[in-house]
Amino acid sequence: MYCVAQRQADRVELELRGEWRVAALPAIELELAAVDAGGQRRLRVDARAAQFDLSGAWLLHDYLARIGAAGVSTEFAGEPPPALALIARTLGSETASVGDEALSRTAWLDPAVAVEGLGRKTVAGWRLIESLLAFLGHASYAVGRAFVSVRRWRPTSITRHVYDTGITAIPIVALIAFLIAVILAYMGAQQLRKFGADIFVVDLVTVGVLRELGVLLTAIIVAGRSGSAFAAEIGAMRLNEEVDALQAIGVDPIEVLVLPRVIGLVIALPLLTVIADGIGLVGGGLLCHTLLGMPLAQYLNRANEAIASTTFWVGIIKAPVFALLIALAGTWCGLRVRGSSRELGRLTTLAVVQAIFFVILADALFAVMFMEMDI
Repeated sequence: MYCVAQRQADRVELELRGEWRVAALPAIELELAAVDAGGQRRLRVDARAAQFDLSGAWLLHDYLARIGAAGVSTEFAGEPPPALALIARTLGSETASVGDEALSRTAWLDPAVAVEGLGRKTVAGWRLIESLLAFLGHASYAVGRAFVSVRRWRPTSITRHVYDTGITAIPIVALIAFLIAVILAYMGAQQLRKFGADIFVVDLVTVGVLRELGVLLTAIIVAGRSGSAFAAEIGAMRLNEEVDALQAIGVDPIEVLVLPRVIGLVIALPLLTVIADGIGLVGGGLLCHTLLGMPLAQYLNRANEAIASTTFWVGIIKAPVFALLIALAGTWCGLRVRGSSRELGRLTTLAVVQAIFFVILADALFAVMFMEMDI
């Protein structure tokens, strides 16, 4: 006898006995099928006298799920079997069709679970910080060694990355810069012409593009384009164990995979920014000529008056810093890939998000710094 059922006024009492193991499953299924819970809305299970293996607990789980679907709520006398709780957690539902209060309570209400979760998150966060610091330290060391030995620069690899991240990105960067400048000039013209201040549209376009929009939009485009490519390339090498192979033959992966990408992007992004600035000024000039009827000579003269000696360089100074942040975010996420293609996709997405976040954060810090310096 593996289960004994007794009907009460408001519920059915089900007492489980014996060893619920795989060899006894046919007999247990017959006894469970004979349990009549008809007309009752509650089932109280007492499993304290039974011993479960995983197969027996799974059978009980399925039975409770069936009667739960029929509208019968379940509660346990005492704690539910540990194997049953393990199944519920594995299936991702501690509310369970089992209906037990111990299983249905949320994890954060359980002090032990809450403390365990806090500890795990703290340890994971600390290990992530350690990983980042180790990566930055290793990369700095690789740069130092490259200054000592010129052959460590790998000019062929740097040239390829300048081409991949810079030259091939010119069309999309130019198009975005042109469109943003046109939009900026159009919005400025719509508002300023109400006050008869059409001429200040030139100031808005030139200062906005050269100081902020040119470099910022270029960095965001490069972050989505090249940051993700860095993470995907290095992550695929991690999955194929190519990085381990480099280490096995005595080659430093940071020197071979990270340093050329960082240097290539630091070279390419300022050049892309110059192109974006030029295309943006051309777009603003065309819209001023078309919408406001402003002669191009007048546009150029006003632009020359609006641009201060530091306006162009404020934008260009930001570009290498943004490039460094994008390259480090992409390569670091690529080196963290472990185990599966799903992790590769997650970290590739994370590389783009982190790169854009750090670029915008750095831009905000630059804005505060230049404001304090009155530049």
